[in-house]
This record gives sequence, structure tokens and C-alpha cells, in this order.
Amino acid sequence: MTDLTPIDKRDSLRARIEAAERRNADRTLADQARAAADAAIDYTRANPLTVIGGALAAGVVIGLLTRPGRRMASRAYHNASDAISDASSSVSRRARGLASRSPSRFSDLIGDTAMAYIMKLLDEAVEGARAAQDRAEALGDTAGTQAKKLGHNAVDAASSAADSTRALARKARSATTGAVRDLRRKAKV
Repeated sequence: MTDLTPIDKRDSLRARIEAAERRNADRTLADQARAAADAAIDYTRANPLTVIGGALAAGVVIGLLTRPGRRMASRAYHNASDAISDASSSVSRRARGLASRSPSRFSDLIGDTAMAYIMKLLDEAVEGARAAQDRAEALGDTAGTQAKKLGHNAVDAASSAADSTRALARKARSATTGAVRDLRRKAKV
């Protein structure tokens, strides 16, 4: 192997970049689209679970960005909370009913302990659901803010591109007018 100097490395890299640019310039947009589609298909075949998970996550995020999606998530949270609350009260009533039927003090103690444990589990489940809803709302708010920023950036970029295009059109018109004027002068002479 030969040791290349930094200048040789730079020239080699520049040559590779220019060759790649020539290949890209020779390719039509349809060829590039086909190549991108083929690459996507190959990746999907190699990593199907990753693609499905990514699509699912993107769908959830997009759904949470919309007002109906946030309403649906809120309703689901409240319905789950109500179901847990109803279940706990039902268990509580049954345990009290069982305790009232048997006069044993020991069974009352077991029933109270079981109820306390069940209530603790239900409280933890409700707290976890609330934390998940808060995180989902924060994610939705963050994604919405980022989407707005991207939208503003896109508007700014489009405006800048339009301004540049107008400036180029003015320069082209000026150059064309000058060229026509010169041609007329030469034609008269």
C-alpha cells in the first residue's frame, strides 16, 4: 500500500464526488425514484418488525397531533379510569358482603388486607395511566410545535426561493434586453 499525501487524498475524494455527481446527473428522476423504492422494499424485507413498529409509532404520533386523536385518547383514559373505579367498588362491595356473612374477626382482617392491596394496585394503575396521558399530551404538544416550526421554515425557504427566482429573472431580462439592444445597433450599422 502506498501512503497518500493529504493533497492526493483530497484529489481522490474530489474525483469520486464528481463521478457520483455525474452518475446522479445522468439518472432520471424516475430512475432515482425506482432506486429509492427498491431500497425501501429491501429494508422492509430485512427489518419487517422495525418498519411495522415505526409505522405504528408514526400513526400514533400523527393521531395525537390531531384534535380528534387527543379527544379519543382522553376518552379512552377516562373510560379506563371509570372501569377501574367501578371494578374496585364492586370488589369492595363483595368483600364487605363476604365479611358481613362470616362473623369471624380473622376473615374481616383478611378481607380488609386484600381490599387495601387491591386498592393500592388500582391506584397505581390509575397513576400510571395519568402519567402516560401526560406524556402523550406533552409528546403531541412537542410534535405540534415542531410541525409549526417546520411549516414556518418551509414558508421562509419558499419565500427565499421565490425572491431568488425573481432576482434571477430580473438579471436575465436585463441581460437579454442588453443583448437585443446590441444586436439592433449592429444591425443598423
